[in-house]
Amino acid sequence: MMDLFREDTILTNTVFEGRVFKVEVQSVRLQDGRPAYREIVRHPGGAGILAIDKELYVYLVRQYRKPYDQVLLEIPAGKLEPDEEPLACARRELIEETGLTAEHFEFLATVYPSPGYCSETITIFLATGLKPGWSQPEDGEFLSCDRMPLAEALTLLDLGKIPDAKTRIALLTLARRLVTKQKTETD
Repeated sequence: MMDLFREDTILTNTVFEGRVFKVEVQSVRLQDGRPAYREIVRHPGGAGILAIDKELYVYLVRQYRKPYDQVLLEIPAGKLEPDEEPLACARRELIEETGLTAEHFEFLATVYPSPGYCSETITIFLATGLKPGWSQPEDGEFLSCDRMPLAEALTLLDLGKIPDAKTRIALLTLARRLVTKQKTETD
């Protein structure tokens, strides 16, 4: 079934290469034989972390995002360095953006934020067993870390105050797990 929709790449031309991503224009042949073009952003991928403590408080960062010209509330996250595994990236980004270290990291989800034109994959982890420390933001990175009850974060999500996709997915996945766990314990 998957091959039914497959497109054969005829030619790839890199039209831009920057610090974070590159842009390709691909000539492809559709399944019915017709030619088409695809513009693809090649991104190294990243990792996101939903950190939660014993009191069910989550740690979210506020950071200005130029494409939207606004400050967004997000889970800590960052891009993979060359040859870096998502878990190593998650550990690094958690310290950089929040100052926290975690005893345990549990896989939550892998998401494709914009599959229509971008190859980015974000691996999201749940971090528990938190220990405080000092944040170490990258040069030129300005953010603050908010500790808030999970219930408040979910309310903000319901009110549309958290538009960031990876953060929404992380919070909803955790909420579903907690509901499933509670249901299992009461059955």
